[in-house]
Amino acid sequence: MKLPDGDEILFSIKCYIGAITALYLSYSIGLSRPFWAMTTAYVVAQPWAGAVRSKAVFRLGGTFFGSAVVVYLVPRLASQPVLMVLVMSLWIGLCLYISVLDRTPRSYLFMLAGYTAAMIGFPSVTDPTTVFDTALARVEEISLGIVCATLAHSLIFPHGIAGPLMARLDATMRDARNWVHDILTNRETVLRGKERRVLAEDLSQLRILATHVPFDTGNIRWTAGAVRAMQDQISALTPLVSAVDDRLNALQKDGRALPDTVNSILRDIAAWVDMGPKADRAQAHTLRTALTALTPEIGPAADWHDVLMISLVNRLRELVDGFDRCLALRHDIRDGLAGTPRKSGRPARLEFGAVMHRDHGLALWSALAAGLAVSICSIFWIQTSWTNGSTAVMMAAIFSCFFAAQDNPVPGIMMFLRYTIYSIPISALYLLGILPAVHSFEMLAFVMAPVPLMLGVLIARPAYTLKAMALLFGFLGTLALHDTNTADLVSFIDTMTAQIIGVTTAAITAAIFRTMSADRSARRIQAANWKELAALASASQAPSRSAYASRMLDRIGMLQPRLSLAKRADDHLADDALKDLRVGNDIAELQRARRILPAIDATVRPVLKGLADFFRQRSTQHRKSSDYPNLLDNIDRALARVTASPGALVARERAVVALVGIRRALFPEAPDYQSGILLPAHAS
Repeated sequence: MKLPDGDEILFSIKCYIGAITALYLSYSIGLSRPFWAMTTAYVVAQPWAGAVRSKAVFRLGGTFFGSAVVVYLVPRLASQPVLMVLVMSLWIGLCLYISVLDRTPRSYLFMLAGYTAAMIGFPSVTDPTTVFDTALARVEEISLGIVCATLAHSLIFPHGIAGPLMARLDATMRDARNWVHDILTNRETVLRGKERRVLAEDLSQLRILATHVPFDTGNIRWTAGAVRAMQDQISALTPLVSAVDDRLNALQKDGRALPDTVNSILRDIAAWVDMGPKADRAQAHTLRTALTALTPEIGPAADWHDVLMISLVNRLRELVDGFDRCLALRHDIRDGLAGTPRKSGRPARLEFGAVMHRDHGLALWSALAAGLAVSICSIFWIQTSWTNGSTAVMMAAIFSCFFAAQDNPVPGIMMFLRYTIYSIPISALYLLGILPAVHSFEMLAFVMAPVPLMLGVLIARPAYTLKAMALLFGFLGTLALHDTNTADLVSFIDTMTAQIIGVTTAAITAAIFRTMSADRSARRIQAANWKELAALASASQAPSRSAYASRMLDRIGMLQPRLSLAKRADDHLADDALKDLRVGNDIAELQRARRILPAIDATVRPVLKGLADFFRQRSTQHRKSSDYPNLLDNIDRALARVTASPGALVARERAVVALVGIRRALFPEAPDYQSGILLPAHAS
């Protein structure tokens, strides 16, 4: 193991200063559980000041709501223990359900509201008259820990999130530029699949990291809107680049060469994109003009080559527009970092929750597993009248919540349990041997320092974070016995036994009811794609293309680590997800086009209905597009009708591009579309 560097040492020192200050103030005020304040200071600790502040806000909110629920419920249900267990289990399950659905740092608020109720409510069952005082003390202790940790990380050499976030943002944009360059200039050596999925995964991580930006201590907090908007723009580039790749493949089928004019504009776009943030935005207008000149005329005689060229030029134009918007937003971010933020007419960013994949089934099973673990421990507690049974229930609730978002929570829970057990010798040494000899706070702070300071360094290292946190929480949680004057061997053994039973119950329950293989999880994500495509095709209103694209990219980012864990021999699942992304993009365009140009509605509706039926049945029966020959006929009939319709050139172009994209995605091996033939309508 390498020696700690300066950042790790500074992080550990700041954590300890915040924690020991919280402990000192808790003793000074006379709170009943000072070590809870110290533990909370470590719970909210993060490498970046903005992340500490955001987590502090969410934890404080969750603690308040959880405490309020307990104050309301316990006095009314204390005389009916079975009913109380049922209600508390439902509350914990509900909070966990919302938390798993949220998938952002904000989910911490809902998770805290759930298990805070368990931490306060169950120990108060034996004396419900003190529940308000207990809840108030917990809120005070936790708030004190939060405030002290926040001040320590915000005032003592604060580590802003600007550096890592901008490095990730620029790296993501660089990866996108490299992908564009490979496709436009050196297509035969494109590394298919890997770069696209890495880009999608980076975008998902970037979205989560960016949620801390408004809470940061530096100037980057003024750029939160521009950062989110730039992520949306990079997300929107992905289906465009994929579509350009597909159209170039189709145009060069059977060794056909692209016209020199097309090769020239492709090189110009690649060179402009390669310049990155230094690119001249004025060049975008020149490129748009050149692309417009390449666009074939839309008419009844337009053949397959013509409509492919129309689709290619349209997607290239959108690619230029998207990169131009990225440049503008990057300039806005640069100005914000310099302390001169500006309000500009940039596209409104999407709501964060609207672009994240949500698995209601996973959230429901997580909630049921947590409720069941709490119920099992509670029944054992009630039946045995175990004096420390509430501790087991608390542990079951906490660990059922901590790892609920993972496909398989059991390894995480068992790892935490293992390192909690490893902390027992250290805890016993301090609780039973060292602390009884300490008679001043100064000496307490001195003798405790080695353990938190060493573990604080490991917490700063991602590979050791959870292990070090388990050791530290086991250590501090045991020292809390000193607060209740039960620092004896019997109480120590009883408490550790309760913790082990509670965590083990959470692990067993998760193993039986909640575990999901990586392959099954990947299939669920793919099924969610198909379900949403069916909804897009049957929507009564034109859907948001940007929201769908971002959500699909989030799913692609989620697929990559799961496919690695599943050790699949191929990567077709992720490639299919990117294809689904393009189809969704085209469906959204087709929906808007038919509303602008009513003359094509009669021929477009069968296409949309066929798409809805195909994806609806594909999600349940895994059928292939080749099983739907009528859908191909309807697409060709719609293409013929659109090219023959007069007026509304923009809408006709949009419809042609969408239909070509859908045809290429679902029927890539089909014979070329034949112009001028209006196929008879098929029953749908």
